[in-house]
Amino acid sequence: MVCRMVMKTGNRLYLLYYNASQNSFRIEFDTFGELKVPNDKYYGAQTVRSTMNFKIGGVTERMPIPVIKAFGILKRAAAEVNQDYGLDSKIANAIMKAADEVAEGKLNDHFPLVVWQTGSGTQTNMNVNEVISNRAIEMLGGELGSKKPVHPNDHVNKSQSSNDTFPTAMHIAAAVEVHEVLLPGLQKLHDALEARSREFAQIIKIGRTHTQDAVPLTLGQEFSGYVQQVKYAMTRIKAAMPRIYELAAGGTAVGTGLNTRIGFAEKVAAKVAALTGLPFVTAANKFEALAAHDALVELSGAMNTTACSLMKIANDIRFLGSGPRSGLGELILPENEPGSSIMPGKVNPTQCEALTMVAAQVMGNHVAVTVGGSNGHFELNVFKPMMIKNVLHSARLLGDACVSFTENCVVGIQANTERINKLMNESLMLVTALNPHIGYDKAAKIAKTAHKNGSTLKATAIELGYLTAEQFDEWVKPKDMLGPK
Repeated sequence: MVCRMVMKTGNRLYLLYYNASQNSFRIEFDTFGELKVPNDKYYGAQTVRSTMNFKIGGVTERMPIPVIKAFGILKRAAAEVNQDYGLDSKIANAIMKAADEVAEGKLNDHFPLVVWQTGSGTQTNMNVNEVISNRAIEMLGGELGSKKPVHPNDHVNKSQSSNDTFPTAMHIAAAVEVHEVLLPGLQKLHDALEARSREFAQIIKIGRTHTQDAVPLTLGQEFSGYVQQVKYAMTRIKAAMPRIYELAAGGTAVGTGLNTRIGFAEKVAAKVAALTGLPFVTAANKFEALAAHDALVELSGAMNTTACSLMKIANDIRFLGSGPRSGLGELILPENEPGSSIMPGKVNPTQCEALTMVAAQVMGNHVAVTVGGSNGHFELNVFKPMMIKNVLHSARLLGDACVSFTENCVVGIQANTERINKLMNESLMLVTALNPHIGYDKAAKIAKTAHKNGSTLKATAIELGYLTAEQFDEWVKPKDMLGPK
């Protein structure tokens, strides 16, 4: 970063340009006084003060970059609209260029603040305002920290409050993450499971309820249940999105729109929609948009349900693939890496384990989002940073985990037909097919006697005198037990 310094020698002034080093500082001020700001950073005094007051968690707890990029989109949109309402075009254009760099991730190193700050996200909003202001000043040949000709509050934050900009950035970030990461990941998993379901359509196996033997179904039917779960997951998430598309921008401090112009809110939402390609609109009620974040709780709830679905799917697949010699062994899972540091040759269902851990984390995230969403007090919810951190975390984890699970497990799953046939033919629950012919009580007697004596259903049924061998062969056919007659 090139900085300027004015020096006076005698009656002459000299303008010096120099490269900032990490050990050099400039003096900036906020309403509490002066602070040293590193010369190689675009942020200002309020950002520095936040780093002093909220030393919580370190770099791993910084505000998620998707929120920062969303702020870049919002600040650009606001500058465009403010220009329409009379903001000097030179200032507006510089703000837009700087905001574009924020939205493109080019200035990520200038956002050091952690999530654990004021619950309205004010410090992060000011972090963005300061960075855009100083970058715009630099573009215009001004002095960093001077707030001239681009002021972080008067120009970058014009017609805005942290109370409406932060929830707007929350919704933009959530919507982008859902569309770019979560839904594509779920679709990929859905398609792979659907392909397996079709491939396994003719493989008849024994079903299990309560983890015990049940009546037959096809492996394809079993997988079709997983397909439908993922399909419903996408449907639920999409159903939550219309409320996410509503933006709080224009509500300013408490939802009244103080210090904005008529039409500002609608125009900003339209600009954001154009910049993102997503159907954002201004919130129908700004008071709700600032004081409550039910839309994020709803989206998190849909992701929580998705996590429940993925937990079931991953557990089923790892149990069906248990073995290779002492488990169920009906599925052969891809062997991706060594599974033990002490047991040679061991291979584990690691993709299933990763997915179930992700599911557990998402469930935990939803608890935090739920608590945060329930704590909107009067005109403002002050759990905003924590809520969006967890919503974005869930969306990213679920999307990425679905892709990993698909590419490294689902597409390579094979059916162990020899094992499937053996277990099905040995199952006592095939006796259910006899109910319509000899009644429940006699069928139960056959099953219990066969289990006690270690014999087959057929031999036991004949021994008890309930039916002939021919009748058993005619009535007990697994392929005829797969659906209604």
